[in-house]
Amino acid sequence: MPELYGVKYSREDLLKRVGVMEQIAGVRIGELADGVGRGIRTAEFFNGSGLHVNILIDRGLDIYNASYDGIPLSWISATGPTHPSYFEASGLGWRRSFFGGLLLTCGLTTIGAPSVDQGEALGLHGRVSNLPASCLKYGGEWQGDTYTIYLEGEVREAVVFGENLLLHRRIEGRLGEAKISVFDTVTNEGYQSAPHMMLYHINAGFPVVDKDAQLLAASSSVVCRDSGGEDARADDHTFSAPIPGFQEQVFFHEMVPASDGYVTVAVVNPGFGSGRGLGLYVHYRQRELRCFNEWKMMGEGIYSVGMEPATNFVLGRAEARRQGTLQILEPGEQRKYHLELGVVSSPAEIEQLKRRTKPGGR
Repeated sequence: MPELYGVKYSREDLLKRVGVMEQIAGVRIGELADGVGRGIRTAEFFNGSGLHVNILIDRGLDIYNASYDGIPLSWISATGPTHPSYFEASGLGWRRSFFGGLLLTCGLTTIGAPSVDQGEALGLHGRVSNLPASCLKYGGEWQGDTYTIYLEGEVREAVVFGENLLLHRRIEGRLGEAKISVFDTVTNEGYQSAPHMMLYHINAGFPVVDKDAQLLAASSSVVCRDSGGEDARADDHTFSAPIPGFQEQVFFHEMVPASDGYVTVAVVNPGFGSGRGLGLYVHYRQRELRCFNEWKMMGEGIYSVGMEPATNFVLGRAEARRQGTLQILEPGEQRKYHLELGVVSSPAEIEQLKRRTKPGGR
């Protein structure tokens, strides 16, 4: 039974109080009308909990801005939501359409640094976030006293004489809950083997990120990519006010899952709102996403912390192949991924999250 505004309502009681469910929760389809984002289809997604997100249908069904009770959660870059027609695939050109956002997907055949793999030149983080979705379905549905809103569609990454991978994505949220779930299935619909890599770039921004904010993570080891590989646990979990000239840092975490096989990682700001507290978390299955990359960027204007569960660390496809960690999908083979993204907004919820992010915590 959903709880709205501090009161629990049955389906019957709630329907007596509204004209349609979209008065409280729903999915509204729109389109950007100006600038480099002109023509991108959007979906406003709200579920009666105070959590609002905007999904970019023509950018891989990724999630652009997000807010909770009017408070922004995600970092938004200066590029804004760039239309896929402006995508620059080679080298570091991906950065020119990196809008940040609550969730930006990297893959489906490569993630991380540009590389040349078996003669193929690969750009940063792959193509999937710059591909439009099709076969769109959205709405809301009751199951007993539970009301779920959803949006789903398909994104295909294909090339003649190469890969033909299909991503089916479903985003859903239950009425009254300050969290959403992402369910992805990647299928090789071609007739030859295809490399597969996946990364979820979750970008916490101000005011979740601020001085005295911290990363909560059950890490058994942490290595900094940018400092010669030395142990970096003294620096990965603390953040500061914006720093002029700050150089990005990427940390590779080995996570310890809970007994149910899930890992929970969060960025929390206990001092937000005079001690009210605010935090953003991701909850995922480690057997699906064995690596966790942390992007720490304390620079002015690019002030963000990226939580990035992934199939691989961000060293590029050629290095993954060399290390023997590159996944290959055979014709008809699938990979499934499940993420939960949620908000905490009280000292008690932050303390509960701290217990969940300890090794073996639930």
